[in-house]
Amino acid sequence: MNTTLRRVLGFSGCYLSAAVVAAIATGNGEFVFYIVVMFVLLGAALLVHRKVGLSPLVLWGLSFWGLVHMAGGLVPVPESWPINGEIRVLYSWWLIPDYLKFDQLVHAYGFGITAVMCWESFRWILSQQTGKPINAIQPTPGILTLSAAAGMGFGALNEVVEFTATLLIPGTNVGGYVNTGWDLVSNLVGVTLAAFFIHLFCAAKSSES
Repeated sequence: MNTTLRRVLGFSGCYLSAAVVAAIATGNGEFVFYIVVMFVLLGAALLVHRKVGLSPLVLWGLSFWGLVHMAGGLVPVPESWPINGEIRVLYSWWLIPDYLKFDQLVHAYGFGITAVMCWESFRWILSQQTGKPINAIQPTPGILTLSAAAGMGFGALNEVVEFTATLLIPGTNVGGYVNTGWDLVSNLVGVTLAAFFIHLFCAAKSSES
């Protein structure tokens, strides 16, 4: 296990441990459920990393996403802050009233990082199939579209998890159909930006070599 992975796991373990304590102490059954899901996702990410060798950017990006996800459902906001709904946590906070919620920003960021992870995975597969070095694999429009679509697919799976939470746990802060729609729009914005920045980064690296 390399130094980066040890640090990422240590950081993730610290905030997940704090989240477990906070969720149990406040009786937040919804986030006990999500923490279990987080451990499953952490295991899945480790399996991908073991095979593909994810970059430090993706490892830290996924870990930070987990942190803001835990904070979103557990950290209360002041009475003076505008919120959507009745539960005063970061996920309900209107960053721009009636236009942009904290939740939507987290969705865009998280599934953008997921799209980058998918790109790194597809790049590894192509490297194995063609025998080319990983750095020689360029992000064609087709691969970028596939990476973005995979990120959107994981975003849709997240909505299934949230729907499952509403069936198992009363009084969740998931929201209704409109909220789900905006979550998906936010995911689309995130994966599109990720594809754009992958293209820019690889183009810059190619011009340097």
